[in-house]
Amino acid sequence: MEQFLIVATAHFLALLSPGPDFFLVARTSATAGWRVASGACLGIALANGLFIGAAFTGMSALHDGSALFIALQLAGCAYLLYIGALFLRHAGHSNLVPAAGRCAQAAHGWLQSLGMGFASGILNPKNALFYASLASMVASSSAAWKLAYGSWMFAIVLLWDLLVAVAIGNQRVLRRFARALPWLERASGAMLMLLAAAVLMHLLLG
Repeated sequence: MEQFLIVATAHFLALLSPGPDFFLVARTSATAGWRVASGACLGIALANGLFIGAAFTGMSALHDGSALFIALQLAGCAYLLYIGALFLRHAGHSNLVPAAGRCAQAAHGWLQSLGMGFASGILNPKNALFYASLASMVASSSAAWKLAYGSWMFAIVLLWDLLVAVAIGNQRVLRRFARALPWLERASGAMLMLLAAAVLMHLLLG
């Protein structure tokens, strides 16, 4: 139980650090509402679940320095640069009034959000290495405990992102958030592009 608390705490503290997933959920919720953003939340959780499963089953192809891991990092950098440029391009032009009453469009928006969330999670350069490091802490645990760890992490990722989406999607919070959104989008875009540049430098110098 003590080890579970240590691993769970380390995982949750990592979630508190804003990254590409957080900014995607926040922006989607602000522009399309928390219900559409819930698709991104599920997509992010599913991507994390894949990394958790791969790491906890000892998949060596996802270890630091492997060809697959380097390919994921390069793809992740391209994605971060794309999202960062998108945020900078549309900063200050987002419509913060979600469209209502169109079920087909809402469903399409949710599915698109799901895809964006999955892409964000699977192409996040830090996810594979982070879960690989956590897996090393529980390598000697039984299969049942590993399943418990993985289930807990998946649930916490999903619940935390849903909490972010609901908080920002709330109309009262959204009205206060509206003035800060252009600056948040610019700061987010710049930070994501800097993160991509840092990962690329690490790969080149490594």
